[in-house]
Amino acid sequence: MKKYSLILGLILLAFSSLAQAKSSVADEKKINIYVAGTSHARIDFGIKKLSETLRQNGFEVTMLPKRAKMPPAGKVKTIFIGIAKDGLIQMLLKELSDVPARSPGKEGFQIFSAGKKLILAGSDPSGVLYGCMEMVERIKNEGKIPEKLTVSDQPEMVLRGTCIGVQKPVYLPGRTVYEYPYTPENFPWFYDKSLWIKYLDMLVENRMNSLYLWNGHPFASLVKLKDYPYAVEVDDETFKKNEEIFSFLTQEADKRGIWVIQMFYNIIVSKPFAEKHGIKTQDRKRPITPLIADYTRKSIAAFVEKYPNVGLLITLGEAMEGDESDVEWFTKTIIPGVQDGLAKLDSVVQPPIVLRGHDTNPQLVMKAALPLYKNLYTMNKYNGEALTTYQPRGPWAKMHREMSELGSTHIDNVHILANLEPFRYGSADFIQKSVQAMHDVHGANGLHLYPEASYWDWPYSADNVTPRQLQMDRDWVWYKAWARYAWNCRRDRKEEIAYWTKQLGDDFDIGEHGGEVLEAYEQAGEIAPKLLRRFGITNGNRQTLTLGMTMSQLVNPKKYRVWPELYNSDGPEGESLTEYMEKESRGAKHIGETPVQIIDEVVEHGKLAAAAIEKAALHVKRNKEEFDRVQNDVYCNEALADFFSEKVKAAALVLKYQYSNNVSDLETAVPHLQKSVAHFKRLADLTRDTYLYANSMQTAQRRVPVGGDDGKNKTWVELLPYYEKELASFKNNISKLKAGNVSEPSMLALKPAKVTFVDKSLKTFSLEKGQPVYADEASIITGLADVLKSLKAVRMDADKQKASQTSIKFKAEKPVKVLIGYFQDKNKLFLAPPNLETDASANDFGQAEVRLAGALKFSGLPDVNVHSYQFPAGENVLTLGKGKVLVLGFISADKDPKGSETGDKIGKTLDWLFE
Repeated sequence: MKKYSLILGLILLAFSSLAQAKSSVADEKKINIYVAGTSHARIDFGIKKLSETLRQNGFEVTMLPKRAKMPPAGKVKTIFIGIAKDGLIQMLLKELSDVPARSPGKEGFQIFSAGKKLILAGSDPSGVLYGCMEMVERIKNEGKIPEKLTVSDQPEMVLRGTCIGVQKPVYLPGRTVYEYPYTPENFPWFYDKSLWIKYLDMLVENRMNSLYLWNGHPFASLVKLKDYPYAVEVDDETFKKNEEIFSFLTQEADKRGIWVIQMFYNIIVSKPFAEKHGIKTQDRKRPITPLIADYTRKSIAAFVEKYPNVGLLITLGEAMEGDESDVEWFTKTIIPGVQDGLAKLDSVVQPPIVLRGHDTNPQLVMKAALPLYKNLYTMNKYNGEALTTYQPRGPWAKMHREMSELGSTHIDNVHILANLEPFRYGSADFIQKSVQAMHDVHGANGLHLYPEASYWDWPYSADNVTPRQLQMDRDWVWYKAWARYAWNCRRDRKEEIAYWTKQLGDDFDIGEHGGEVLEAYEQAGEIAPKLLRRFGITNGNRQTLTLGMTMSQLVNPKKYRVWPELYNSDGPEGESLTEYMEKESRGAKHIGETPVQIIDEVVEHGKLAAAAIEKAALHVKRNKEEFDRVQNDVYCNEALADFFSEKVKAAALVLKYQYSNNVSDLETAVPHLQKSVAHFKRLADLTRDTYLYANSMQTAQRRVPVGGDDGKNKTWVELLPYYEKELASFKNNISKLKAGNVSEPSMLALKPAKVTFVDKSLKTFSLEKGQPVYADEASIITGLADVLKSLKAVRMDADKQKASQTSIKFKAEKPVKVLIGYFQDKNKLFLAPPNLETDASANDFGQAEVRLAGALKFSGLPDVNVHSYQFPAGENVLTLGKGKVLVLGFISADKDPKGSETGDKIGKTLDWLFE
C-alpha cells in the first residue's frame, strides 16, 4: 500500500507541476492595462493601438477599471499608463531606483519595467501616445513584451510634419495657378476616409505631429460668409461633404497628436467673388483694397471659428507684391481674422500660424507681428525646390539663421524635389546629415516635408502601375527616414546601418542583404544632388533634372537666368562649368568642388549602386514587383549620371573652343555628345513602360530643359528627339564651319506690329543709338542688338515708373508680343524681371525667359535683357510692377525674338552650334 501511495503521490505531484507550468505559461500571455488619471483622445488612441498589437501577438488583454484601487502585485503583468505628473504614476516611478531624476519634455515619454509591473509615463497626452507607439514597435519586432525596459525619449524638433497638395498637375479651365476648389470632381481622394486613416496612421507611426494641406484659396470651399454669400465656390451638396470630411480629418488627426494646418496664398479670392466685383482672382500687382481685405479677414475668422483645432500656413508673397504690403496684410487682415474667430469661440488658445519666408521679408513681418500674436512660426525652403546638399551655406543659410533668431520656432521645408522626381530616394545617410544641418547651420527646430515625387498628383506616384501606386506606400523609406531624424538626428551611424538593413531586409525578406539595398539607395542618392548643384540652372521646379539639360544650357547658362542661390548656398564651395573652363584657359588654380570631379563621382556612384542592387536581387522572396521597380530606378540614376558625364565632357570641349578657336575641339566633342544621346536613349527605354511622367507639374512654369506648355515634354521618350536633333545640328554646323560656309548666324530685324494706344498721350521713338529712352532723364542708347533696330519703343517717365506701376492699355487687330527691357541691376529703383523661383504667375504671358540677353546698352544705365509678353487680338492691358523698365515695342505673336549680346560674342558663337 505504501508503494502504491508513493506512486500515486508522485503522479499527483507531476500533474500539479504540469498544471502550475501551464498556469504560468497562461499567465505569461495575460496582460492587464491600468490607465491612471482622466482620459484623453490621444491616450485612448495609443492604448487602443497597444492593445491591438498585444492581441495580434497572442496576448489576452484586460483593461482594469479606471476607478479601481491600484491592483496588487500578482502573477499577471500589468502596464500602468498615464501622465508623468499623475499621483499614481509618480508613486510607481519612485519605487524604481533607476528612474532618471529629470523627466522628458514636451511629447516625451518614459517606459520602465520591474517584475510584473511596466510603467509608461508621458509628459503630456502626446507623450503617452508616443510611448504606446514605442511599445507597439518593440512588440512587433520581438513578438513579446521586452524585459527590463529603461527608456526615456523625446523629440528634438517641435513640429514634424508632411504636406499634401490639394492641387493638380494642370490648371482648371478658366482658372490660374493654385486655384482648385475642394470638389469630388477635382479631388475624389479627398473624400476617401479609409485613405485618410491609412495616411494618418502612417504619420503617427512615424511620430509626426503636423499635416499641411496646400491650396490657393481653400476658404470658399469650407466656410460661408453672411456678408459675401456669393463667394462660395461649391454647391450645397459638396459644401456639406466638405464640412463632414474636414471635421472627420481634423478629429482623427487630433486623436493621433497631429495638427492639421491649412495653407493658403495671398492675395487670392474666390472665382465667384472676383466675377461679382469685376476683378481678377489674383493679381500680384494690385494694391490692397478695403473690399478684398474685409472678405479675407472674414473668411479667416469663419474658418477659425468653425475649425478651432486647425492652424494656418501663410504665403504672403507670390500673389502679392511689396514688403510693406506683406506687413500690412499680415498684421491688419490675417492676424485680426484669426483673433476675430477666437473671440467668437470665446477661446484664448491660439492656433499656430506659420509664416513662409518665400518671396517676403520675414524679419520685417515678424517684427510687426510678434507683439500682436504669440503662437507664430517661420518657415523657409531647405535647398530651394530640390535636395542638393547637407552642407548648406551662403546667403540662404544666413537667411535661415536670421529667421531662427526672430523669437519663434523656425521650420525647414523640404520642398518640391524637382531634381529627384520621379525616381525613389532612400539615402538615410544623406537625410540624417541634412536634418543635422537644419539644426546646426540653419538653427531650425521643425520639419515640413514634401512628398519625394508627384506632389501635384497626390495621392499617386508616377509609376505606370495598375492600379495606381500610392505615394505613401512607394516612398515609405522617404517618410520614415525624415521622421526618424526629425525625432533624433544624432543617432549612431553604425546603429542606423543596422536599423535600415533590417527595415529593408524585412521588406523584401532578404535578411542581411537589406544592407545591399541600403547601399544602392545611398550611392544613387548622391547622383541628382551633385549634378544639380554643379550644373543646374535653378533649384526651383522650373527645371526637371532627370529629363537632362541641353548643350546651350551647359555652355551658356546665363541665358537661362541661373538662380544664384544654387551656386552660392546649396552645396559646397566650387565652380560652375563655365568658370572651370575659363580658369583652365588661364591655367588658374581651381577652388572647391569642380565639374570634372563631380562627373567622375556620379558615374562611380551609379556603378556602385547598380552592383549593390544586383547582389540583393539574388535573394528577394517578398514584394518582388516593387523590388524590380527599385532596381529599375537604380539603373535610371546610373543612366542619368552617364548621360551628364558625357554631355559635360562635350560641353567642356565646346567651351574650350571659345578660347582656342580650334575646330578640332568641337570635333573631339562629337563622340562624347553621341554617347550622351545613347545613355539618354537607355534612360528613355528604362522609363518607357515604367513611368507615366518625369515631373508632376505639367504647366508652362516648367522651362528647363524645355518648356512644359500644355502638358508636353514630360517624358524621356519626348525629350530624346530634342537631344538627337541637337547632336545632328552640332555635326552639321561643325561641317559648315570647317567648310567656311558660316561664321555666325545673321538675324533679321523684327518688324513692328500695329497697335493703338488707348492713352493718346503715349509717345514712341525709334530704337537707335543716341536716342534718350526716358522723357525726364538724359540716358541715351549706346548699343543695341540688330534685331531691335526697326522697332518703336514707348518713351516713359522714369519718375512715374519709380512711384507707381507701369500700365499700358492697347488694341491690336492680331495677337502680338510686347518686348520688355529689364535692367540688369538688383537695385529697387529698377523693376525686377519675371521670376518663376518666387512667382508662379511669372510665365502667364510667356514672359519668364530672357529672349535677348544684353540687348541694349546705355549711358548712365545698366544693360538690358529683353523678355516678351504675349497678348491676344483685341483690347489688352500690359501691367508691370513699380520700378524702371522699358517697353521696347510690339511684334507679331508668331515671331520669336532671337539674337545675341551687343558686345560679348561668346554666347552667340556657342549657341548657334546647336540650332
